[in-house]
Formats: sequence, structure tokens, C-alpha cells
Amino acid sequence: MTAIDSAEGRPQEGAKPLGLAARVMRGSFVMVGGFALTNILRLGSNLLLARLLFPEAFGLMALVTVLLIGLQMFSDIGLTPAIQSSKRGDDPAFLNTAWTAQVLRGVFLCLVAAVLAWPMAEFYGEPILFELILASALSPLILGFASIRVEYALRHMMVGRITALELTVQTVGISVMLALAWATGSVWALVIGNLASSVTRVLYSWLLMPGPPGRPGFDRAAASELFGYGKWVFLSTIAGFFLLQSDKLILGHFLTMGDLGIYNIAFFLASFPLILGRSMTGSLFMPVYRETPPGLSVESDRRLRRIRAGLTAMLFAFCLPLVLAGHWLVDLLYDPRYAAAGPLLILLALAQMPQLIGLTYDQAALAGGDSRGFFLLSASRACFIVIALLLAVPAYGPQGAALALFLAGLLSYPLQVRLALRHRAWDGLHDGVAAAILLALLLIALILHGETLL
Repeated sequence: MTAIDSAEGRPQEGAKPLGLAARVMRGSFVMVGGFALTNILRLGSNLLLARLLFPEAFGLMALVTVLLIGLQMFSDIGLTPAIQSSKRGDDPAFLNTAWTAQVLRGVFLCLVAAVLAWPMAEFYGEPILFELILASALSPLILGFASIRVEYALRHMMVGRITALELTVQTVGISVMLALAWATGSVWALVIGNLASSVTRVLYSWLLMPGPPGRPGFDRAAASELFGYGKWVFLSTIAGFFLLQSDKLILGHFLTMGDLGIYNIAFFLASFPLILGRSMTGSLFMPVYRETPPGLSVESDRRLRRIRAGLTAMLFAFCLPLVLAGHWLVDLLYDPRYAAAGPLLILLALAQMPQLIGLTYDQAALAGGDSRGFFLLSASRACFIVIALLLAVPAYGPQGAALALFLAGLLSYPLQVRLALRHRAWDGLHDGVAAAILLALLLIALILHGETLL
């Protein structure tokens, strides 16, 4: 790649090429700034919606969201990482084949969601879920027609373009949600707002993103590469669904919709660092590992260690106020109906920190074409967390969910190390220092808030 535009990562003719570290640094600044703006919008809208709606609305929407995310993950064939890692990632025939598969997947998801609407409403004893899911099923259908230019931008680290897309989508969706919530006070405000976000994403991707747009097409060699790479990613995303969403599915069976809504508020606040970390590793570290694989040289390994240490330090810094002041944060931001989210916020923030320590190792595997190793790690982590949730939630309720997340993160770490060693990406010093900081934060939290946490 030649040079990188300071805001987007686009090649600039005649400009002096930037080094890998400089490109990652610029991309990181743009991504962190965009993430901050996006989540300020999310937090502000969440606070307003919490006053305009009722806790049960967040519980209902959590179940709808879990279903849609589950369907997307259960049908994920790895188009995005395949385009990012493939040598044919800029080939129009390859991209057209990927876009065609994306459209067909969107149609499939819409139909399956419609079929599952009634059984899910019956299982949770909430008749309104049937109508909410039917309407929400239009979202994956709409998103299936988004331009493949988004994946092209990710491949070339056009972070500015991606950030602008996310901010625009977020702003439109939030505006619609707030207007309808103020006018109706109904959970339908959340559903229609999500549909507005989907339409905005599709329009933006076609009208304002650079690169080849994607059109119907089929190339046998491209399809073979996409599905050959994607079969393990497909299985990995099924495991990822249970890893990321099983807490809400299991809690939804044991708690009232109001209590599930309170848990969802705490999870919403606690998950900011992990969401940022996953976004950054997916957008930045895949190209980094593709261009300079671990073990390439002493200097490149040193550079990778510095980049990774900076990422972890930043994410831990974001966790710090959540762990130390979660009670006060919830009391400050929300009305007394949500006070129980305070202790949960502290526990969930701590519970997700073990995942931050080895966050980039799976990207090294994907960049190296080891989607099978990525799947085995994801499947093992999913098994750990589902078993832990089934044991802890009936006994301890929402606090048990936080305990299960924490234990699953610890138990899966040796498997992360094994995968990292295979790809020469393990950094024991980094992980040891991060683990010591995590232990210190855990002890401080117990000293400050032990009575309310236990």
C-alpha cells in the first residue's frame, strides 16, 4: 500500500508512504474518536429512552435483538474476513460473488426469523414478541442489499469512511427512536428505529462509500475460496453467538422482563471497552497481521508488541471508572428504577476484562488463514460459558451471569495461548502484566463495594 489518508486510510498518489505503525496509529485515533462519539450518542439515547419507556421494553427488545444477532451469526460464512485476507480481495469477480451471497443470506434470515417469531413468543410467554420479531425480521433483508464497498473499505483500512458510516447510521436510528418514544411511549419505537438504521446503512453504502459497488455475479473459483474459508468461520460464529448472547437467553428464562431490562442496562454500560476492542482488532489488526505476520522479524515483532500493549492499556483505562464507580455512575445517569444495575455494572466490567487480555490472538489466526483454529477456540469458549451460566444463573441470578463470564474468560485463556503460539503471536510479558492489573482491580472493587457485590 502506498500512503494513507489521515482520516480514511485511502491511498494518496504522490504522497510519502506511511509506515505500518503510523497507519495503525492514525486509524486508532480515528476509530477511538468515532467510537467515543457513537457511544456518547448511544448513552445519551439510552438515558432518554430509559425515561420515556419502561424497563420491560428493554427486556423485550433484548430478546428480539438476541434472535436477530443469532440468526446473523448462525448464517455467517465469513465474507468480511475472507475479503480482508484473500489475495483476490480487490477482484471485482470475487466481490460480486460475495455480494450475491450476502443478498441471498439476507433473504434467508428474514424468512427464518418470521418462522421463529411464534415459537419464541410462546417460550417466553410474551405474545407481543410475535409482532416485534416479524417487523424486526425486515432488518436482515434490508441489510443484505448493502454495497460490498463496506468490506472493501475495511480491507484497505479506510477507517474514516467506516467511522462516518457508523456515526450517520447511529444518528438516524437514534433520532427515529427518540421521536417515536416521546410520541408513543411504546417499545415499537426501538423496532422502527432499528429498521431506519438498516435503511440508512444500505443507502450510505451505495451512495457515499468508495470502491466497487458489487452486483449480481458468480465466479466458481471465488465461491470455492469464500465457502472454503467460511465454513470454519460459519461454525465459529455459531459458537460466538452462545459466547456473546447466551447470558440473555438463559436469564430471560429465569427473570422477569423488567429484571432482564435492568441487566441489559448494566451490560450496555459494561461492554463499551470490549466492543471497542473487538471493533479495533477486527478493523486494524487483520490488515496488520496480514502485512507483517508475527515472527517476520525482531523489529516487526517489537512493533506489534507496542501496538498491542497500547491497545490493552487504553481498554483497561476505560474499564477503570466502570469498576471503581459503577454504583455512582448508574445513580447519576438513571432514575431509581434502575438502581440494581449499579452492582451488576461493576461485576460485568470485571467479568469481561479477561477477554481483553488475549483479544488480538484470534486475528493472528484468521490473518494466517487458520479459520479452523479460530473455530476451535470459539467453540471451546462457548462451551465454557454456557455450562457456567447454566450452573450459576439458577443459583445466583444476574450476579451468576457475571461470575460465569469471568470464569469462562479464565478457562479459555490456555487455549488462546496455544493458538497464539502456533502463529508466533503470544506475548507472555504483556499478558502477565495485564493479569496483575486485573487482579489488583478485583481486590480494590471487593474492598470498596464488597457488601453490595456479594
